[in-house]
Amino acid sequence: MTNSAISITVKLFAAYQEAYGIPELVLQFPNGTPVSAVRDRLITEHPELAKWRDITRFGVNLIFVEPDTALKDGDEVVLIPPVSGG
Repeated sequence: MTNSAISITVKLFAAYQEAYGIPELVLQFPNGTPVSAVRDRLITEHPELAKWRDITRFGVNLIFVEPDTALKDGDEVVLIPPVSGG
């Protein structure tokens, strides 16, 4: 596996979208980065998101995945924090 950079689209919902104020991000990561690293990077940029670290679910290309799922170039990532009803 090469160490080339990949480009992914991150769809933001709920607390993540509130933190960034936009509906999606395009980010670069090394090839093979686990999807959990996307969440960790967003928490680094917006520490107020840390409370969602352990309860965020991950989707890649509209499929729920485990946190250690490796990303590929062009993937669409969704971070899904718990959403309260209302």
